[in-house]
Amino acid sequence: MIVEDAFAKINLALHVTGQRDDGYHLLDMLVTFARHGDRLELTPADKDSFEISGRFGDALGDARADNLVIRARDRLRDAALQAGADAPPVHIHLQKNLPIASGIGGGSADAAATLRGLSRLWEVSLPATVIDAIALSLGADVPMCLHSTPLIARGIGEVIEPVADLPHFAMVLANPLKGVSTPEVFRRLATKTNPPLSTNRAAGWLDAIRLMRNDLEPPARAMLPEIGEISAMLNEQGADLVRMSGSGATCFGLFQSSELAQTAAAALHRQRPDWYFQATETIPGANMAGANMNGGADGRS
Repeated sequence: MIVEDAFAKINLALHVTGQRDDGYHLLDMLVTFARHGDRLELTPADKDSFEISGRFGDALGDARADNLVIRARDRLRDAALQAGADAPPVHIHLQKNLPIASGIGGGSADAAATLRGLSRLWEVSLPATVIDAIALSLGADVPMCLHSTPLIARGIGEVIEPVADLPHFAMVLANPLKGVSTPEVFRRLATKTNPPLSTNRAAGWLDAIRLMRNDLEPPARAMLPEIGEISAMLNEQGADLVRMSGSGATCFGLFQSSELAQTAAAALHRQRPDWYFQATETIPGANMAGANMNGGADGRS
């Protein structure tokens, strides 16, 4: 059995800088990944099969038959067979721990984990360009999720630059378990030519992130008032920074320590047991694996 984690993708910042002629929006994003997410188990089998469990497994409903996991399996198999490699049947078990359509890349992370896991299970070594092309064909977020380490993504998400000095953060993920339409959020943007991301972190990463934005948050808040409510709840728990991730409705709060994040998540769950709250921490950049939480008390790297 091969086990792959599909970590939640967190947009620490998302700047909408333009729109292409084909309708795709141009983005500048600072992305990190939480150590909480879905999990895939991949096992050799006599025939292909797909099983879903977990808190949010039932929420997939009819999407089970056309899940991104299945598409990733089939496209990787096609590429493997074309390269002369074997790609035998596999049983895939997806443990769905992340809310559906919540702005933290759950489906994209699942697809990326499938590509990573099946490459190991099938012992397939395809060129990175082939894997990247498969990932992008599955969705703009999938190439980022293949990396699952801090990065800056530009274009529609396909131009990726690792951020080796981003520290890890204690974090609470919060979602009211109500969806917002991503196309509608983009449609309601007041302007689609906003200033790009600035990565000047001379004063420390936390201060740098405070100066960034999520341009999708104002229209999402207008569509779903619970986003404002859940953000206020995170602030009341003492978060150093609160922001929405992606197109919503998941928000995150950054805290000074894992203990404070866990205490906050427990308190929030008591207030709204019908909502989703998860204490976690993010994955640091390659140069920050041994650094203190947040890169130090003031978020310096």
